[in-house]
Amino acid sequence: MAPAHPLSWDEEGRPRSDIYDEAFFTGGRAEVEHVYLGGNGLPARWHGWTGPFHLAELGFGTGLNFAVALAAWREAGAPGPLQVTSIEHAPLPLAAQRRAIAPWSDLWALAEPFLAAFTAAPGWQEVGHGEVTLSLGIGEAEVLIGDVAPADAWFLDGFSPARNPAMWTPTLLSAVARATRPGGTAATFTAAGQVRRTLAEVGFTVERRPGFARKRHMTAAVLDRS
Repeated sequence: MAPAHPLSWDEEGRPRSDIYDEAFFTGGRAEVEHVYLGGNGLPARWHGWTGPFHLAELGFGTGLNFAVALAAWREAGAPGPLQVTSIEHAPLPLAAQRRAIAPWSDLWALAEPFLAAFTAAPGWQEVGHGEVTLSLGIGEAEVLIGDVAPADAWFLDGFSPARNPAMWTPTLLSAVARATRPGGTAATFTAAGQVRRTLAEVGFTVERRPGFARKRHMTAAVLDRS
């Protein structure tokens, strides 16, 4: 089994990584909607979408990103199936995920059937419910990303490059570009210059946008069509 992610909880009940000394999230649902959904042009892109949509993620964490995306997908009424593929090095136990998402009871109701099906075993696991399939890879991102089919949108890691540099290497971001369809998008909390430069070098058109709440900036990117 992969080692569980050691974490603590702040005074407001939010999870904090003891590995990276950083919160998994600060603004919860609204923050995910602003950064990850908004940064990828979702759910607007889903209105009238006719085929399957592939959403990929680096760092599954609490599962909140998945839950928010799933809620938005179903509310948008997109007719095609949704495939979500996520990679996580140190998974959180189900009890921690439940505690993190519990303030949004509707999100937990959507996510629990998926999250409860996974174990901490290394490698790939998959569970499907209705039109949605979640594939979760436990292990090193630079290894597992080679298995990821081209995605329409990416949620890049939630921890900053200073805290978790392994998720922001040129090698990994090059692999992200290869696993993105032309015109596909990516979004992240960080607006670090090195991240933006590397994304541009591997083929993305990069935009620095207003961040959520007290965070001044975030990054949104579109893979150049070719």
